[in-house]
Amino acid sequence: MENLLKKTINDIVTENHIHASVLYYFGVKFYDYKTETLEQVCAGHGLNAESVIKALELVDDNSETTIKQLQSLPVELMVEYLKHAHYIFVKKRMPYVAQLIDGIKDVDFRYKSLSNDLKSIFPLFVEDFIEHIYEEEDTFFSYVSQLSRFLKDDVPSSEVFYLMEKYSVREFALDHEVHDNEMEGFRKFTNNYTYCDEADLQIKVLYSELERLEKDLILHAKIENEILFPKALQLERLVKLKFHDLSKSN
Repeated sequence: MENLLKKTINDIVTENHIHASVLYYFGVKFYDYKTETLEQVCAGHGLNAESVIKALELVDDNSETTIKQLQSLPVELMVEYLKHAHYIFVKKRMPYVAQLIDGIKDVDFRYKSLSNDLKSIFPLFVEDFIEHIYEEEDTFFSYVSQLSRFLKDDVPSSEVFYLMEKYSVREFALDHEVHDNEMEGFRKFTNNYTYCDEADLQIKVLYSELERLEKDLILHAKIENEILFPKALQLERLVKLKFHDLSKSN
């Protein structure tokens, strides 16, 4: 602990670029305090040094939730899990990347034009992403929730019948394929997130975060494609069977 406190912010972030995001969540923009030690930054911001160090030590880039771990969740919990993931992307991950981009000032001439372009392009990407997930939550997620409630007799059959005339899981799945890997353009734009040895630390951190964000968004899409959609299709079949039984009993 003592050793980490004496290290400069620049050294801490150089060792692991994800440390920059940990500091950000504590209210510290690493590029404003590169030459200061962690001890000085904690004192200046009124932060509990032990809490900051624990957070830095907990960082593990391989802590992604796996497909297998989520397979056993019922569809209702899957929807809530994915809604929470949307919240994290919109309220934490993307604002963090946005401030990294906005914080770029004096960088190596090779990245000057690219950093300016990112300042224009990334906000548009975020706007499109937010529009997509809100539409997904208002239509597909809502549809799945209503199907689930109908099987529990928590919603009128007429309401669900109307929804099934309007929507289908298969159509939602086809539309979802169009939005898979929305960050492919950033990968091409940054030459697969590669940078030269002389690149500024800010560029290295930014590229690492863009790559990490892309991986997490791909994982998110994979969870929807491989878990939620199959569960939703099965749910839809069960609802159709229930309607069939209801029609026979009438």
